Amino acid sequence: MNIAESMKKLNDLNLSDLDFENLGAWPLPVRIIACLLVLLLVVLLGYQFHLSGLQTQLDREVAKEKKLKEQFRTKAFQSANLGAYREQMRQIEDSFGALVRQLPSDTEVPGLLEDITFTGRGAGLQFEAIKLQPEKTSEFYIELPISITVKGNYHDLGSFVSGVASLPRIVTLHDFSIDPLPDSNKLKMDILARTYRYNDKETE
Repeated sequence: MNIAESMKKLNDLNLSDLDFENLGAWPLPVRIIACLLVLLLVVLLGYQFHLSGLQTQLDREVAKEKKLKEQFRTKAFQSANLGAYREQMRQIEDSFGALVRQLPSDTEVPGLLEDITFTGRGAGLQFEAIKLQPEKTSEFYIELPISITVKGNYHDLGSFVSGVASLPRIVTLHDFSIDPLPDSNKLKMDILARTYRYNDKETE
């Protein structure tokens, strides 16, 4: 049977003549087409219910692989530079320790006040007042404001500010005001000094 005859039989075929209980009696071209349709249906259903799930799982694994590769690159870089990181941490700890040592403790505040007074008198100033203000607590340090009022000439005030900035303890100066004294060539300066101490209780 050639292809032309097969096509002619297909054209003359009436689907109502097919016996679905006896598939083997169907003409060969019809059986081939039926098998192809069944195969196509099985492939489509298999992809829909099985292969699509596997594809989703594969996509997840590929994304996981990329993430793990990135983590590996990061950790490999950190491992290669571990010595440098340790040295950097040691330097940071040393610097932090040096800064902490510059912060006065509770017992050192009176000595710091004496240093400020000595610096002012050494610059030729007269102290009208030097008072501790209420502390201000932050996460890592406690701020100790000190209100200072002094009298002297312009150059003496400059020497005092420079001397306070050179103290071994950390002291910052803020909110200054300078006014001339009546009937005198001297000036009056109000200034707020702030020193800091390490808040070891908060960090604990």
